[in-house]
Amino acid sequence: MKTVGVVYHPKNQAAPVLAEKVITLLKSLGMETWLTSAWKSDEVRCNAPSSDLIVTVGGDGTILRTAHAIIPGSTPITGINLGRLGFLTEISAEDTGDKIPELVNGKGWLDDRALLEAELELAGETGELSRHHFWALNDVVVARGEVARIIHVDTSIDGERLTTYRADGVVLATATGSTGYALAAGGPIMHPQAEEFMLVPIVAHLGLRYNLVLPRSSVVKLRISNTHLATLNVDGHTSLSLPDGAWVTVKHSPHKIRFLRTLPRVSFFTTLEKRLRI
Repeated sequence: MKTVGVVYHPKNQAAPVLAEKVITLLKSLGMETWLTSAWKSDEVRCNAPSSDLIVTVGGDGTILRTAHAIIPGSTPITGINLGRLGFLTEISAEDTGDKIPELVNGKGWLDDRALLEAELELAGETGELSRHHFWALNDVVVARGEVARIIHVDTSIDGERLTTYRADGVVLATATGSTGYALAAGGPIMHPQAEEFMLVPIVAHLGLRYNLVLPRSSVVKLRISNTHLATLNVDGHTSLSLPDGAWVTVKHSPHKIRFLRTLPRVSFFTTLEKRLRI
C-alpha cells in the first residue's frame, strides 16, 4: 500500500481525535494519507480512486456514506467502530494500533458485498419523465410520509404482477442490509456475502404479508398508488418524496463494495448473537 485515506464522523466527538491518531500511525508506517469528514462526499469521491484503502472512524452510518461516495469505484474500506452494533465496521478503537499495521502490511482478506440499484421515475407537470438513480448497500425503502396512513404499493417482479401492498411500506434489502431495517420489519437474516436480495412488507394491513427472498436476476417495480405523499429512503440518508404515480425500479447492481477484513471469515455467525443482543 502507498496511500490510505481516513474518513470520520464529524458529529461524534471522539471520531476526529481518533482519526488524527490513525493518520499519525499511517505516516509512521510510510503511508501517504488524506483526511476528511464523511459529510464531504466530494472530497471522498475525489481521493478514493488514487487510494489503496479507506479507513472510516465512526459507525456503520459512516461506512454507508463513504460507500455511496466511492460507488462505482472498488477502493476497499475498513471501519473502526465508535458506534453500537457495528455490523460493517471491523476494528475496535482499542485495537487500532495493532490492526492498522497488519492491514497496511498485506494481512487481511477482501469481502465483496452486493449492491442494489434503484431508479426513480417521476412525471413532471407537463408529462415529461425525470429519472434519478441510486445505489444501496443496505436497503431501498418505500414508506409512508408525514401522514400516518398506509400507502398502496403496486408491486411486480420480472414483469409479472405480485400484489398491491397496503402497508406502512416495503423494504428491499441486500444480504448486508438483512440485519438492519428489514430485520426489524420481520425479515430473515442472510449471510452477508449472499447475492440474493429480499422484499419485506412493513406492517402489512391486508393481502400478501410474507417476506420474499429473490434471486439476483430479479427486477422489482413498485408503483405508488395513493393520494398522499410517500417517501423513498436509500440506506437511511437519501430521502425523497414520492407522489401518486411514481415508479421505483430495484435490481441487483453490477457494482460491489469491498471491505478489507482482519476478522476470521467464519466470524459472522459466531458474533451474530452478541451483536443482536446489544
